[in-house]
Amino acid sequence: LLLAACAPLSTKRLGDNLTRSMLDQDDPEIVRAGAPAYLLLIDSLLEDAPNDTSLLLAGARLYDAYGSGLVKDPDRRRHLTARALDYAQRALCSRHRKVCEARSGPYQKFAASVPTLQASDLALYFTFASAWAGWIEARSDDWAAIADLPKVELVLDRVVATEPGFEHGRAQLYLGVMRSLVPPALGGQPERARKHFELAIAYSQGRDLIAKVEFARHYARLVFDQPLHDRLLNEVLQANPEQPGLTLSNVLAQRQARELLDDGYF
Repeated sequence: LLLAACAPLSTKRLGDNLTRSMLDQDDPEIVRAGAPAYLLLIDSLLEDAPNDTSLLLAGARLYDAYGSGLVKDPDRRRHLTARALDYAQRALCSRHRKVCEARSGPYQKFAASVPTLQASDLALYFTFASAWAGWIEARSDDWAAIADLPKVELVLDRVVATEPGFEHGRAQLYLGVMRSLVPPALGGQPERARKHFELAIAYSQGRDLIAKVEFARHYARLVFDQPLHDRLLNEVLQANPEQPGLTLSNVLAQRQARELLDDGYF
């Protein structure tokens, strides 16, 4: 009985520890080589506990981080991000079935199904939205996938309405990227996107370097602001990448910053 009572706590701790050890790693090549073993472990644990929300969310985060950040082959990225979204959706369905069932329907029906979020809902909905965004990005040539972006935005808006700085401001970062996709000439609102990027940087206290990289890539390039672009990227290169929960992302951000400065865009 004692072992049975401890099992849910143990699987939650294991899922959290796997995610943390990957995100705190400062060598992307180690993660690239070792992450598949983590993914297989999560898969095997879910075979025995298919409805364990903690494991499903851990699996969604790991598959999303690996597929979106460390894999370049398009077919593999589509496969891995599909697994991430599947796990995130299964976690959502276990608690909010109406939202899950409305996901593939019209926008208005989906919007009506998403509740005002409570603090206890944030990790679930943010993981769902980020996995969905990664799934769409891996299918950027599929207009049917891209058509789901407004639904992802809606979920992220609900997250920031409840806790604006959730996950080091990562929900703000996603919104900044999404709201930079349409240029001003086609009706886009880049200054709205800029506000999200600035909030993402502020809520992470500048520790989340990918926020500055995406600010430069998506906003500064969109409005042809080279001084802002170069300042942001040079700040990334000069920063200490080792930050709890952000180290892997920061190391990758520094690599991307160097590539963006060297690609001759301006």
